[in-house]
Amino acid sequence: MGNCGTREESAVVANAQVQQLPIRSINSDKRYNRSFSDLSDPSTPSHIEDSRKNSVFDTVIAFTLFELETITKSFRNDYILGEGGFGTVYKGYIDENVRVGLKSLPVAVKVLNKQGLQGHREWLTEVNFLGQLRHPNLVKLIGYCCEDDHRLLVYEFMFRGSLENHLFRKAAVPLSWATRMMIALGAAKGLAFLHNAERPVIYRDFKTSNILLDSDYAAKLSDFGLAKAGPQGDETHVSTRVMGTYGYAAPEYVMTGHLTARSDVYSFGVVLLELLTGRKSVDKTRPSKEQSLVDWARPKLNDKRKLLQIIDPRLEDQYPVKAAQKACSLAYYCLSQNPKARPLMSDVVETLEPLQSSGAGEVLTKVHTSLGLPEQRIHRRFAGNVAGCRSPNPNCSPGPAACRVR
Repeated sequence: MGNCGTREESAVVANAQVQQLPIRSINSDKRYNRSFSDLSDPSTPSHIEDSRKNSVFDTVIAFTLFELETITKSFRNDYILGEGGFGTVYKGYIDENVRVGLKSLPVAVKVLNKQGLQGHREWLTEVNFLGQLRHPNLVKLIGYCCEDDHRLLVYEFMFRGSLENHLFRKAAVPLSWATRMMIALGAAKGLAFLHNAERPVIYRDFKTSNILLDSDYAAKLSDFGLAKAGPQGDETHVSTRVMGTYGYAAPEYVMTGHLTARSDVYSFGVVLLELLTGRKSVDKTRPSKEQSLVDWARPKLNDKRKLLQIIDPRLEDQYPVKAAQKACSLAYYCLSQNPKARPLMSDVVETLEPLQSSGAGEVLTKVHTSLGLPEQRIHRRFAGNVAGCRSPNPNCSPGPAACRVR
């Protein structure tokens, strides 16, 4: 195993107490767009032994560094899946050739950047939370490695990568309405599970790059390095240094450092808005009044006419208008400046569930008529597309859309 938390740990914590680190901008260096961890946070374990006492390490596999070097071909560059504030993520494959008894499985191996400030404490935080928490909408932690100064984590491999890539990469095929709503529901279920745990967990870094998709576009939350144990008993909030990503963090948290589950709800509202509009939370390439997605879009969300004008044009009007209105209304309340006015994540799940069965169908005509477009043009454009939601657009539905109009 090696030494996992002695002089190195003390040095990192001491450095964190001296250096005040601000919230990170999403427009910073792409390789390190994660914000820095609260390394002196007492709610996360200081040593690997602290986690062992909680039986965390009984549920995950302790890999050797040699085993992880083997499955990543010595961390070859062509095995890289991505890079972030923690370090580099590689693809690998475990089976009985690695260790007898291992199930054959593709995996993602995250390697701690030794030069980064997001260090051992975040590594332990991820092991601590993901080692104990199991849910279909959380990425599964399969194992870890802690040898000398090496810190690695092994997760299930998510075939379709991050939601961020699907929404914002120019070459990406646009996600259909049904798939977007399915992803929103899955992510909401993941957050609701964390908030309703026996000891509530505040995720604190909810954003599109941390939502990973499997081969069926099922959403799973990843990257728990900034997660915090929530308030208990009579506590109303957790006081902490401000961490997160600019554009997603709740305004009251940025101003006061007071963290609650409603902080995650605000972040969810931002991501839902990104799904609805196809725009980034912060985009400096746009005109000044449109650079902040929330500032630009929120006033339009409770206006039935204007909200249709902000829906992602790549959807080509192939979405149900009533479902879009309900989703926009949900985003509006999630983004309330008053935290108490935001819904609980369990309420968000209940709101999104009925939207899963909303298909395009004849509701598409209402999009055009509400915008004053000629009806006969509508029928020509969408001829044969009313019944059964059989769209001429081959990219219409990678998700399980049932085409019933409510």
